[in-house]
Parts: sequence; C-alpha cells; structure tokens
Amino acid sequence: MYRYLTAFMLAGALLGPAVLRADDEHRHFKRYYDADRRDYHEWNEREERAYRHYLEEQRRDFHDWRKANREEQRGYWRWRHEHPEWDRDR
Repeated sequence: MYRYLTAFMLAGALLGPAVLRADDEHRHFKRYYDADRRDYHEWNEREERAYRHYLEEQRRDFHDWRKANREEQRGYWRWRHEHPEWDRDR
C-alpha cells in the first residue's frame, strides 16, 4: 500500500507543473469589466481587430486600448454589444 501511495504522490509532483502550465497558456489575455452590461471581456486578437474596426468606423486614429479614457472604453463596449458578428473568427 505504501508503495502505491508513494508512486501516486511522485506522479502528482511530476505532472502538477505541466498541468498548471497548460492552464496558464489560456489565461495570458487581460480581462476588462464592462460596467454597463456587468460582464467581462477577454482582450485577445479578435477583440483587438474589433477595436481597430470600431476606431475606423468612428474615424479616429488608432491608439492603444489601455490609453483610451473610461468614456471611450464605454463607447466601445456599447458598440461591441451591438455588433456580435465580431465574436466569430474572421
């Protein structure tokens, strides 16, 4: 019995970091909270493309999302909820 317990603990110690690393790869995108809709949005490549399209539609020069003020971000989230087609891969 002791031998099985030792083998199980050794396997867990060896596989633990690999499992944590695999989960970590899916979480490297930043999440932003949309206060109006009370939901979160993960900022990834798809969201970046939608944001660039939004700025083009609004006839604004591109600037980084993190540098947009709160009102600009709220305007984007409103636009984003009105354009769910950006949820699909393009």
